[in-house]
Amino acid sequence: MSAELDALTVVNQLRDLAADPLNRRAIVEDQGCLPGLILFLDHPNPQVVYSALLAVRYLAECRANREKMKGELGMMLSLQNVMQKTTSPGETKLLSSEIYEILQSAGKEEAEQAEAAAASCRRKAQFFLGSNNKRAKTVVLHIDGLDDSTRRSLCEEALLKIRGVISFTFQMAVKRCVVRIRSDLKAEALGTAINSTKVMTAQQVVKTEDGGELILPFQEDSEVLVEENTDIPDYLPEDESPSQEPDKAVTRVGSITDGIGWLSTAANFLTRSFYW
Repeated sequence: MSAELDALTVVNQLRDLAADPLNRRAIVEDQGCLPGLILFLDHPNPQVVYSALLAVRYLAECRANREKMKGELGMMLSLQNVMQKTTSPGETKLLSSEIYEILQSAGKEEAEQAEAAAASCRRKAQFFLGSNNKRAKTVVLHIDGLDDSTRRSLCEEALLKIRGVISFTFQMAVKRCVVRIRSDLKAEALGTAINSTKVMTAQQVVKTEDGGELILPFQEDSEVLVEENTDIPDYLPEDESPSQEPDKAVTRVGSITDGIGWLSTAANFLTRSFYW
């Protein structure tokens, strides 16, 4: 891997590594990665900031990480700055608010208290996303035709046009896409957008009561109006891990053996970039 890594490349790789639950402890315990992610939260490029927030959100899903993350120098202040910055898009403010409340609740014994704090934060974030906004939800898509990077790019373009899509993750090996969306957005809108590429078709993957998977086709005769994004920068390549909604989680992303080597490279880049 080239030593000339730019900030967006590094933060995207860290985000992808953090998507794998097996990597999260190692990333937080590394001396360079977590401080580097905090510095990325103040980066002038909004794409870098959003990708860094996604990485931090993944890391915060591991309860064992939360105390350390909360106590890391600059973490809580940087999250507050993102929430208060007038130039931050609404989805960015919402994601930052969620992370802040999760970390603020670290150390409390009752999970209900943490959930209540997060719910309170989401209510405040409705100012940015509209009064109809509720909890985000995760939809798993099986996409026939998702065979290569060209098709993946077409899929990304289609999803980025949909207002209400927060983030998404591709699992190319199994032709899956895990999409995090606002709860007021219908899953059918995702299918309509993917099908509009004319070279791919999408179906929804759900968990059955016995733990199996069920693939449900979208109604062919149902045309869902897709509201396009106009104020969200087109840089939403990654999403919320499906572990927040385990009944819809289907496949683990990445592997620790592939990730740790890159983690070392990323940490070295962060050290060279931010520490003298």
